[in-house]
Amino acid sequence: MTEARTINKWLIVITVMLPTIMEIIDTSVANVALPYMQGSLNAGTEEITWVLTSYLVSNAVVLPMTGWLARMFGRKRFLLTCITLFTLSSVLCGAAPNLGTLILFRVLQGAAGGALIPISQAILLETFPPKQHGIAMAIFGVGAMTGPIVGPALGGWITDQMNWRWIFYINIPIGLIAAAMCTLFIFDSPYLREGMAKVRKVDYWGLFLLTVSMGALQVVLDKGQQEDWFNSNFIISFSVITVVSLVALIWVELTHEQPIVNLRLFKSISFSAGNLVMFVVGFGLYSSIMLIPMFLQTLMGYSATDAGMVMAPGGIATLLTMPFVGAMLQKRDGRKIVLVGLIISACSMYLMQGLNLQASYWAFVWPRIVLGIGLAMIFVPLTTVTLSGIARQEMGNATGVFNLLRNIGGSVGIAIAATLLSRLSQFYQTSLSAHVTPYNPVFQMRLSELKQALIAKGMQATQADQTAIGMIYGMVRKQAATLAYNRIFFIIGLAFLAIIPLLLLLKRPSHQTGPVEIH
Repeated sequence: MTEARTINKWLIVITVMLPTIMEIIDTSVANVALPYMQGSLNAGTEEITWVLTSYLVSNAVVLPMTGWLARMFGRKRFLLTCITLFTLSSVLCGAAPNLGTLILFRVLQGAAGGALIPISQAILLETFPPKQHGIAMAIFGVGAMTGPIVGPALGGWITDQMNWRWIFYINIPIGLIAAAMCTLFIFDSPYLREGMAKVRKVDYWGLFLLTVSMGALQVVLDKGQQEDWFNSNFIISFSVITVVSLVALIWVELTHEQPIVNLRLFKSISFSAGNLVMFVVGFGLYSSIMLIPMFLQTLMGYSATDAGMVMAPGGIATLLTMPFVGAMLQKRDGRKIVLVGLIISACSMYLMQGLNLQASYWAFVWPRIVLGIGLAMIFVPLTTVTLSGIARQEMGNATGVFNLLRNIGGSVGIAIAATLLSRLSQFYQTSLSAHVTPYNPVFQMRLSELKQALIAKGMQATQADQTAIGMIYGMVRKQAATLAYNRIFFIIGLAFLAIIPLLLLLKRPSHQTGPVEIH
């Protein structure tokens, strides 16, 4: 990067981290404001979730084509366009008069935001020499973790103090600063300028098939449990579309001269193994982050704020651990650090699968902190090791695919966790209900105690009997749900352990002067 060498690398770090943090915060900031949007826009519960889903779908479509778009238009021009488009679409989202236009502008915002993370990652990896890639990814990880910690709290405060529209307007000053810094401090390398001249053929079929496959897959994962999966013609239709379009996409991309997604990168066993590990890590991370607040709010009676206070220490633990992991990577084998991280993450799931309805606040916080430390030891070294052998020309492509696999893993994890929670709850409820009979002395004793307590409060005997039975049924449902959560945490823990053998396929970075070329 001839021009970039005259720019202080820490100015480049700040430049690329600003839009990254803006995009990551925006994925979580809208969640807490959904009930307010629903009332303001006169939308149904199912309709309003498309505010989130539409963003994720367009995000998933753009992620893998980031490298191609950067080669097509130039990395600086493309990044500047994405920042500008993201900021403009944020303004339009805030001003949306109805649900239809809000979803349209969220699609635009998701498309612009999808490229911000992989292109920022690619610029960071190119700015730092190979031996400092661990530090670069640690810096990136710290920025990436700021979003999940700050997003929900910021969104709740803005919505309560002002209006839900301001969760979008807050992007305006950040976007303007990021655009100005991008103009001043980001420059294209000579190889990127040469690459722009070579991109002549547009892979229209690849573009079409990628859009259809990712969009259809996201619809299947988002609506699967709600539509009862393959008992629904709607889900079957979209599943067929997903499979057919994915197979066609693979064939088109492997035969096209200038593919929109370079699937030839997967010829590298190390890159393929790293992506598979990241897919499973995304599966475990996103599903556990969804399950813990649900457990706390539906079974323990925690408020949204209290549930957030349980989650926040885990994010802070990740934030504090990442710089140390980045420093360790300069001296230690990244694969061994990932191994320790996977074992720690599995241990945190083991702790969570022992939680019950009598657990204290700290009983929930400590497993979350352990998971936060484990994830910090996975993300930074796994990213560094997976991308270490990628040619500079393909770094944008590789980071796009890598982030896509993490996001799809998260979507699959959330979909499977929601399905298991529903079905295991029913299974355990049926098993427990078999013990709630007039012939069970424990049940009779507990029923009698509840009836006497209700009668003592002034309730009629007949009404007390019905109320006591209802209370016991409620206890059974809660205990069944608890057992379901415990089993899912156990399964996630096994998933973390199951991918350990894949670490043998990863290559240790050799910290050479330049990345290895892949043909």
